[in-house]
Amino acid sequence: MSTPFQPHALHDYALLADGERGALIGPDGAIGWLCAPTWHDDALFASLIGGRGGYAITPRGRYVFGGYYEEGTLIWRSRWVTDSGVIECREALAFPGDPDRLVLLRQVHAVDGPAHLAVVLDPHAGYGREPLTSVRRDEDGVWRLRTGDLRLRWQGAGSAVVGEQGLTADLTLQPGERRDLVLECSRTELPHEGPRPDRAWAATEAAWRAAVPGLENTIAVADARRSYAVLRGLTARGGGMVAAATTSLPERAEEGRNYDYRYVWIRDQSYAGQAAAAAGAHELLDDAVRFVSARLLQDGPRLVPAYTVHGSPVPEQRDLDLPGYPGGFDRVGNWVNRQFQLDCFGEALQLFAAAARHDRLDADHWKAADLAVRAVAERWREPDAGIWELDDRWWTHSRLACVAGLRELAAAAPRHPLADTCASLADTVLTATGSTCVHPDGHWQRSPEDPTVDAALLLPSVRGLSGAGDARTRATLDACRRELTQDHFIYRFRHDHRPLEEAEGAFVMCGFVMALAEHQQGRAVEAHRWFERNRGACGASGLYAEEFDVAQRQLRGNLPQAFVHALLLEGAVRLGERTP
Repeated sequence: MSTPFQPHALHDYALLADGERGALIGPDGAIGWLCAPTWHDDALFASLIGGRGGYAITPRGRYVFGGYYEEGTLIWRSRWVTDSGVIECREALAFPGDPDRLVLLRQVHAVDGPAHLAVVLDPHAGYGREPLTSVRRDEDGVWRLRTGDLRLRWQGAGSAVVGEQGLTADLTLQPGERRDLVLECSRTELPHEGPRPDRAWAATEAAWRAAVPGLENTIAVADARRSYAVLRGLTARGGGMVAAATTSLPERAEEGRNYDYRYVWIRDQSYAGQAAAAAGAHELLDDAVRFVSARLLQDGPRLVPAYTVHGSPVPEQRDLDLPGYPGGFDRVGNWVNRQFQLDCFGEALQLFAAAARHDRLDADHWKAADLAVRAVAERWREPDAGIWELDDRWWTHSRLACVAGLRELAAAAPRHPLADTCASLADTVLTATGSTCVHPDGHWQRSPEDPTVDAALLLPSVRGLSGAGDARTRATLDACRRELTQDHFIYRFRHDHRPLEEAEGAFVMCGFVMALAEHQQGRAVEAHRWFERNRGACGASGLYAEEFDVAQRQLRGNLPQAFVHALLLEGAVRLGERTP
């Protein structure tokens, strides 16, 4: 059976998240993506990728949509201007989230004039495969439902009726009137009584106020705080931060680059932790250190690039036999667990160095740092998949990321027993890399066999590889600017002889890295140009995907992409500081 909930351009979605799971809500008030109980579990609402299941509160008749986040939160306000007035729907996952039970809050408000709305709740576990096996209404008008192994309770729509589309209801509100709808979902028995909406809203508001710092000394304060809120919303109680809330949203239509990012990438988590450290925000920094340390203590030199938020292996990639998001596929799981990515150890060391400067490392964290150093010493000569997860090769960026991490840790804790080992190993790796990976023009090249430049090669230099005056650093920035940029957008690398924009979208994270690189060189105006240009490559809600299609002004890839928000946050902090 086809779903009545249609997908929208990624530009038009907002994210609700509570740390344990996330939902995407479209301009029609339809939640078309929500996995439960946690990020990598099967979707309860899967219409985003062509499965059944959704939850919509939509104005009847003509309307123009809008919306905004309440400052420093992931509390979203859907807003519709209709022929009869203005309607808002306040939306949130109760925060902080309970790992075992989600609570989805929705409050409709007839702001100006009466409100006439259609409500549909049609949950289907298993990415839409599981039917509703039990639907009953209690005497107090509260609905109880079962689908697959999930139990749901829905309050606020006692007049709903059961039909082919699940539960449907018509709501009419008088001017100024409000109506709360609360949905709970769990694999286990729900509490005897559901939450009181007023208390749940008050607790969520207070938790977001406590979680997101003011960040007053940054540039673009509202965007920096939103990015911090996104990172916090993607971070589970155990400290793991998923790379994105979604799976299979295409980077380029029908190109096959569609992946499941509902897992914790060591690299991305390290970026978020370093951004938090720059902002002086210890909660997210501590989360990152805790999760990355635990994985190193668990796996040592066999560290894999990604894990579930529980620290377990990422499941193997498989298809769901669904249509997928238009232009994409229907993949879940990820084959990244078969890869070796050397740079993860370097990024972890950079994270530990940032934490050491804030005196946030305990004995176990230092043990993890020691394991990362040992892993670099043991494995730096091996080919690896690299930051872009390509074929195994002697990628220059991977080695330079390790050199930067080793040098930063030695500088952050010069009296620690590891410091001398780090400094010596960094010199060894840098000498070997410099002998084979410097282009005749003086810039770092992608690998000994590939003389082209890569935007990733900018990052180690701003992370402690070398000073701003290093000739290779300057030459690499010049080469990236010359070979990979257009109108202050940057692409990762050249895939082939096609124009850059025909191969893929501009890579937004790298745009913020360009801002940091120009800032390092003392070019304040250029740094701000890069920052502002890429700050505009977001959707209507201020969320960023991995790539930005410059020609069509559209987001590409999974949403929201955590590492983009991390680099925006770090850029907002660094550019708020004095130019070096």
